[in-house]
Amino acid sequence: MTEKKNEGKAGNRLNKYIADTGYCSRRKADEIIFTGGVTVNGKMILEPGYRVKDSDVVNVDGTRLRQVQKCYVLLNKEKNAISTVSDEHDRKTVMDLVKGASKDRLYPIGRLDRYTTGILLITNDGELANRLSHPSREVRKVYKARLDRPLAFEDMKKIRNGVMLEDGFAKVDEANYDKGGDESSVVLTLHIGWNRVVRRIFEAIGYKVKALERVGYAGLTLHGVPRGAWRYLTNEEVKKLYGSK
Repeated sequence: MTEKKNEGKAGNRLNKYIADTGYCSRRKADEIIFTGGVTVNGKMILEPGYRVKDSDVVNVDGTRLRQVQKCYVLLNKEKNAISTVSDEHDRKTVMDLVKGASKDRLYPIGRLDRYTTGILLITNDGELANRLSHPSREVRKVYKARLDRPLAFEDMKKIRNGVMLEDGFAKVDEANYDKGGDESSVVLTLHIGWNRVVRRIFEAIGYKVKALERVGYAGLTLHGVPRGAWRYLTNEEVKKLYGSK
């Protein structure tokens, strides 16, 4: 038996309810609902906008969901930590670094490669994860890179004008020498989320990145958070993330 609409009821939209439990993103929840994988109080629901209350019993693919306490963690990732929930080779992951932050399942928003340090957000808020990860949000990220040699000003201009990579034209928002370093230290601001994009920009013009740190993400910074440590986001920071670019 299916039921499609009950828009007059109070409560949360079903797709948002599922995302809020951390089960998956709202977009993925839509897919599961449309294919008949969701029941509410024993009835199959095919409408993402169906309203559910906290007292309702929601099952997704046979698994009963429960509301969880939202958790938002800013981690200063250390080198060699893997940006996954688990690792088949038993290497240290970012989840090991935030152990104890929540009793519920958390997961990172996006990834930093193994050798990159700095800001990584970890949460159980599927809706926020989906918002920040979607290319249309154009989330601004700030990186500090230390190169194998000083960056010539002509090459700095190339970066500012954009560099062609395999996946397309990589255009940064800003590129400057790091005021706290020498000309081998460069700060890039960009919204592109391509894999290893900062390292590949420099490789494309003949430089190797010796160290890379993400120091800014959607307006957040590493201020007060030592390498390998973490803190909870404030309510105000979470609100800003929902509207951030």
